[in-house]
Amino acid sequence: MGILVMGLGNLLMGDDALGVHVVRRLQERYVFPQEVRLVDGGTLGLDLLPQLEGVERLLIVDALDMQTAAGTIVRLTGEEVPRAFAGKLSVHQMGLQDLLAVAELQGHLPPEVVVWGVQVAAIEPGLELSPAVGRALEQVVDAVADELATWGVSLAAA
Repeated sequence: MGILVMGLGNLLMGDDALGVHVVRRLQERYVFPQEVRLVDGGTLGLDLLPQLEGVERLLIVDALDMQTAAGTIVRLTGEEVPRAFAGKLSVHQMGLQDLLAVAELQGHLPPEVVVWGVQVAAIEPGLELSPAVGRALEQVVDAVADELATWGVSLAAA
C-alpha cells in the first residue's frame, strides 16, 4: 500500500507555507514505515505528477481560503477537494488543481485523497506564519498523524 503525504506552499509567503511546515514537523517527530512517503511539494504543481504513481492514499496539507475564521482547521475528502482549490489562493494551488486533473486523466489519481488545511490569515511576503495559523500548526501535525493511524500506519518517535 502506498501512502503519500504531500505538504504544499511557499516558505517565503507567510501562511502559504503551512503544508511545508507540517511535513517538516512530521519528519522531525516520527520515523515512517517504508510504505509512507513524505514530500515537501513546495510550489511544484505538475512536476509532482510522478510522485502520484502507485499511490493508493494521498494526504495533502495546505493553506486554504474557505471563507472561515483565520486558523480554522478543515478536513476535506471526495468532491470537496477540487472545490477547495478552485479559488486559487496562491499560484501553487492552480498547479495542484491541474495536477489532480492530469493524474485522473492518466489513471494515477489515488482512490483516496484527503486534504488537511488551515484557513489563512495572510498570504504576503514573510518567513513567519500568522499567529492564528501558527497556533493551528501542531493541531494539524497531530491530525495528520491520527489520519495515518486510521489508515493502519504505525508511527515511531524519532
